[in-house]
Amino acid sequence: MTEAPASLQRRLLAEALGTAFLLAAVVGSGIMAQRLSGGNGALALLCNTLPTGAILAVLILVFGPLSGAHFNPAVSIAFALRREAPWPEAAAYIAAQVIGGILGVWTAHAMFELPLWQVSVNMRSSPGQWLAEFVATFGLLLTILGCIARTPAAVPYAVGLYITAAYWFTASTSFANPAVTIARSISDTFAGIDPSAAPAFIVAQLAGMLAAVALSRWLWPMSQSSEKNAAGLVRAPN
Repeated sequence: MTEAPASLQRRLLAEALGTAFLLAAVVGSGIMAQRLSGGNGALALLCNTLPTGAILAVLILVFGPLSGAHFNPAVSIAFALRREAPWPEAAAYIAAQVIGGILGVWTAHAMFELPLWQVSVNMRSSPGQWLAEFVATFGLLLTILGCIARTPAAVPYAVGLYITAAYWFTASTSFANPAVTIARSISDTFAGIDPSAAPAFIVAQLAGMLAAVALSRWLWPMSQSSEKNAAGLVRAPN
C-alpha cells in the first residue's frame, strides 16, 4: 500500500525543523569547538565538521520521506528548474528553510547562553572563497542528482560525507547553502560570516547549482518514468 504524500504544511514544517537542526549543529558545534580546542584552529574545524556531516545524514533519513529533505534553497531551486517540483512550492520551501535556519541559530545561542541576536564580524570575502562556494555547491548538487539517478538510498550518506570532505578541501569551509549563509550571518561565533560577505557567497552558490543542473542532464539522462521511480530522499513528493 502506497502512503499518501504529506500535506504541504507538514512538508514545510519538516523543512523548517530540519534546517533548524542543521544550523543548531553547525553553530552549536562551532561554539563548543572553539571553547574546547584551546586555540587550535585545525582541531576546532574538525570538531565543527564531524557533527555537521553526521547530522545531515540523520536529518535526510528522518525527513527525506516526508518533505524530500532539501534544507537548502539551492536544492529546491534545482528541482524546480528540473520540473520535478512546482515553483510555488519551491518558494514556500525556501521561506521555511530560511526561517528554520534563523531559529536554529538562535537556539544554539540560547543553549550556550549567548545573546540571541548577533551580527557576525567574521569577514569571508575573496575571489578564492567565492570560487570555493561555487565548487562546493556544484559538487553537492552533483552528489545529490547523481545518487538520485542511480542509487537513491545512498543520498543521506553521500551528502553527509561530501559536506564533511568539502569543509576541508574548500577555502570557504563549504557553506554551499543560501539559507545556511543567511543564518550564519547572525551568529558572531566560530561559524559566522559577516553579512556584507553573504551576498557574494549566495551568488556563487546559485551559480554552482545552475552549472550542476545543466551538467547533470547530460551525465545522467533519464526518461520521465525513470525520474519518477528514482525520486530519492531529497526530492519533495508532488
